[in-house]
Amino acid sequence: MESETQGLLDCLDNQRAHVLGILEGLTDGELRQSMLPSGWAILGLVQHLALDVERFWFREVVAGEILPEPDNASGSAWELSPTTRAESVLDSYRQEIKRANVIVASTPLNAEPKMWPDFFGDWRLGDLRAVLLHVIAETACHAGHLDAARELIDGRTWLKLP
Repeated sequence: MESETQGLLDCLDNQRAHVLGILEGLTDGELRQSMLPSGWAILGLVQHLALDVERFWFREVVAGEILPEPDNASGSAWELSPTTRAESVLDSYRQEIKRANVIVASTPLNAEPKMWPDFFGDWRLGDLRAVLLHVIAETACHAGHLDAARELIDGRTWLKLP
């Protein structure tokens, strides 16, 4: 793997580890709890990262896989069925990360996406490099959301300030 690809993947993996790390020790109830007026729950955000970020950007856009719609009765990755197990959402995120890493490792950074959805209109990311940068930014942003939610739940923070 090229050093630039490895560097971008290392940066993304650090953000992914942050997402999973800040959730360690939370109960099922805490993972489903909404901490903000907008109503999103921590587990819904992780499901969004699995389906709308990792799965969508790498498997569908970069690799061009034709995938069935996710089995989600609500229609939004952010919303969870009461029967959705927390561990299944976390496992799904981990599995999508593994699949994405295989795609990134086998795709040149300057490769154009094999699929681009019409709903984006004129906006377009030109190659894998741009997709990686987009996913790094989105994952980091959501890691920050999870930091705030976790601190509101029990005071735990990812960054230890002196």
